[in-house]
Order: sequence, then structure tokens, then C-alpha cells
Amino acid sequence: MPPVITVHDLAKRYGTVVALDGVSFTVDEGEVLALLGPNGAGKTTAVEILEGYRRADRGDIRVLGYDPATGGRQFRDRIGIVLQESGTEQALNVRETIDLYGAPYTRRRPTGELITLVGLEEKADARTKTLSGGQRRRLDLALGLVGDPDLIFLDEPTTGFDPAARRQSWKLVEGLADLGKTILLTTHYLDEAQNLADRIVVLNGGKVVAEGSPETLGDARPVTTVRFSVPDPVDLPSGLGTPELEGSGVTYRTTDPTALLYTLTGWATGRGMELAGLEVIRPSLEDIYLKIVGEEEPG
Repeated sequence: MPPVITVHDLAKRYGTVVALDGVSFTVDEGEVLALLGPNGAGKTTAVEILEGYRRADRGDIRVLGYDPATGGRQFRDRIGIVLQESGTEQALNVRETIDLYGAPYTRRRPTGELITLVGLEEKADARTKTLSGGQRRRLDLALGLVGDPDLIFLDEPTTGFDPAARRQSWKLVEGLADLGKTILLTTHYLDEAQNLADRIVVLNGGKVVAEGSPETLGDARPVTTVRFSVPDPVDLPSGLGTPELEGSGVTYRTTDPTALLYTLTGWATGRGMELAGLEVIRPSLEDIYLKIVGEEEPG
């Protein structure tokens, strides 16, 4: 089965500013891909080209088999878009807004079902101008789903949500993925990308600088920190590298934590000793991301 999105050698500039410079990636059917990067990395330009709102200067782009720049009504009927900010009619209530936005679609989800899906039952008859920021984002999500799209673009979907609402939205996105929907997500919340994305593409300076799953992004063998305390840190096993010592505390940094722990636990067991406060700390997605964009920061 061909990818839902194929991007090859995508380039776009605005005057002397290079927004995208040879970007290539794919998104498979049913996959949740998170497009990450600092402000100015080219994320918004890339997504707008994929949505058909901007034309590329160069590159081969296929979305659901269409060139998004010329796909027209048939293409737009199969995608859903949740923008960072929407311009809904303030005088309409929630139910009326969903009815209005759903009218052009050939296959649309029932309004009541969408209201329940995004948790706006108590606000169904409230005018949109009275909604809180989080409630407006829920309405935006409902509008992005109204046409029962095969591909959904989620641009910062949980901005303005409190922690509980964010978790509820994650469950909704996970449910859409379980239904086979393909999702391209942009977010500044790295825990959101870690929880939702099957794969991550990091842009910086208009280029792809890293790609992989949340577990494999960045270094193939990331540095893991192993910490513990022992009564006599001088008598440590050899062959493990040079530890950092602070009183009875010992810290190792290693790319092979399994082998290190095997040696350490065998050494401690043989002496009838506990490795007090043993911690194994793998780098978080945030650690890896900051290392990537820091190393790749354009000059």
C-alpha cells in the first residue's frame, strides 16, 4: 500500500528566506506522525503545502494520491484540518457551527456524535463567543473531523487545554488512529508527541535533521545515566569506564546500560551489598530533541 503522504525534495523560499530546503519524508496509512521543530524551522510552510494552501517551488508531493495544489474538491473532501486558530462565526452556537462547516462534505459525521466525541455536550447550544479557550479548541477539533476524513492535520491541537483536557484529547486522537485514520501532528508539547506519535520528523533550518520513533529518535545508542550509592566507591569493578564520584554516590554514563548493570549487580551480589538508590535514567524525548535542534541550529 502506497504512503498516504509522500514528500520528496520539497523546497520553498520567500524572497531571500529559505523556508524549506530539500525536505523528504513519508506518512503511512494509519500512522500518527509528529512534525517537530523550533519556530522558523519550516513546519507551518510544509503543512500548508501538504494541505494545498501554498505551492512548492520544487519537489514531488503526493497526499492521498493527489497533488494537493491541484487536487480540488475531491482532495479536500478527504482531509480534515485543525488550525492553531480558527475564525468561526461568533453569533452561531456550537451545534449550528458544526452543521454549517459540515454542509459541503459528501460524507459527514452526525453533529450530535461530534459534540459528544469532543466533550461539548453541555455547550451544544452556547454561542461560540462564550466558549473558553479550551472549549474553542474542542470545537476546532470537531470541525476538523466533521467530514470523516481519511487524513487529519492537527496543528497544535491542545493549545490552551488544561492537563485533564489534554489527556482526554490524547485519548480521542488515539481512538482516531485505532480507526485507521492517518494523522499529521505538529506540537510544541514533547510529551504529546511521545504519547501520540508512531514516528517523529524533526525540521530545523528548513531541513530534516532527525527522524525515527519516539524511542529511537536521535542517537542510535543514547547515553544512559546509572546512579547508586555504596559504602566504599573506591572498590568498584574495573572495565566500566570512569565513574563520577560524590561522597558515597556513584554515577556512570554509558551507551550500553545492560552490560554495565549486569557487571554491577554481579559485583554487588558477590559482596552481599545493595546498590542503594539505584536509578537508570534514559534520556527523555525532550532531552534528545533539545540536543538535536541545539546541534543543528543554523548559523
